[in-house]
Amino acid sequence: MSKRLENKKILVTAAGQGIGKATAVAFHNEGAKVFATDINEKTLKTLKQEYPNIDVYKLDSTNKAAVEEYCSQLITIDVLFNAVGFVHHGTILECDEKDWDFSSNVNVKSMYFMCKAILPLMIKQKSGCIINVASCASSLKGFPNRFVYGTTKGAVIGLTKAIAADFVKQNIRCNSIAPGTVFSPSWQDRVNQSPDPVQAKKDFIARQPMGRLGTAEEIAAVAVYLASDDATFTTGTTISVDGGISI
Repeated sequence: MSKRLENKKILVTAAGQGIGKATAVAFHNEGAKVFATDINEKTLKTLKQEYPNIDVYKLDSTNKAAVEEYCSQLITIDVLFNAVGFVHHGTILECDEKDWDFSSNVNVKSMYFMCKAILPLMIKQKSGCIINVASCASSLKGFPNRFVYGTTKGAVIGLTKAIAADFVKQNIRCNSIAPGTVFSPSWQDRVNQSPDPVQAKKDFIARQPMGRLGTAEEIAAVAVYLASDDATFTTGTTISVDGGISI
């Protein structure tokens, strides 16, 4: 590895599995000091066993008090990577108010809480980088049965641009990544819960123009770039890493 992130302190949410874990590991391998949070203690324990130098902490990013308490203990953070997310299946007619509230809390409010808690540190140190995981299912493109997911991920893109505009003068960058369908435990769970898992898997792959799913490591590679000094002139943008599905 090139150690592009050496001496950087990076906070990662949803770091126990999938994109969050792959990105935490990639940051670690590039020389960063990584603080990995997740609501799932079991996956965090596994991450710690595999990478003892990564600090792990159980954190519910949708809990304002918990976020504020944890972040108050931090002295400096160079990069915040927000990976928390939930995929609801259904149209607006199949999205109950509880589904709307849950998806909004997980996909948007968690990032609001995390960014608001970390930004004062970045302002104080006069530098910082925030990276939010959005989705190609968002303001970029509409997908069937992704009503509230696409709505909330569109909000993530708006949140990203707003923060970028508000804090660009303080040398703080904010960007988002919009993945396509990525092979992950979350994706596997959705496949397994479908009426016909075999067909569901074929359908997911068929809608990708490249004819395959993305990998969490491919998303992590873009996150490494955005977190590095190679991207110091990049802010307020959304990078699609989606195998061509949004074109």
